[in-house]
Amino acid sequence: MLEKEQASFLANCIETSKAPAYEIKKLEIINGCLPKFHQWTKGKPTIAAFEITRPDNDSGYYFVFIDWHRNDNYYLVIYAHDRSTTCAEIRQIQEIDGGPHLVWTYQPLKRDGKNQQRKAYFKQMFGATIIQIKLPSSALEIDVFLDQLFKLCQNRIKADQIVEVFEIE
Repeated sequence: MLEKEQASFLANCIETSKAPAYEIKKLEIINGCLPKFHQWTKGKPTIAAFEITRPDNDSGYYFVFIDWHRNDNYYLVIYAHDRSTTCAEIRQIQEIDGGPHLVWTYQPLKRDGKNQQRKAYFKQMFGATIIQIKLPSSALEIDVFLDQLFKLCQNRIKADQIVEVFEIE
């Protein structure tokens, strides 16, 4: 589980990082919550939220460190840049090779009978449907961390849409 302390540490690393490829804008937290952002975040305890963009390829996401279910288990929820949906809801932490990693599993839940094709495409793109991303130990490692999270989101969006691109039977 992503503990409150780990979520706070990660948020602080993002806030203080000087990742040259990214523009990081901290969103205002009022009374421990993220106001006027999205119906799913309304009133939920939030540690921090950021709008993170990559000007070089015109991509961006919102990163929200939130107690998603109000049970003291924090998530890194990554929203699409238009805030229409989430790209990833990450809460699992595992020790891998002596260091903590975020662990996320691609599980498409579309109701069109084509989720196996989506999973196959995602696995082909990433090598697996379970993604492990090493947590940064300081703000100096944030660029690599953000690179991996952006790649995860981009591949997830591609995989979700793949059946529209290729009329897979």
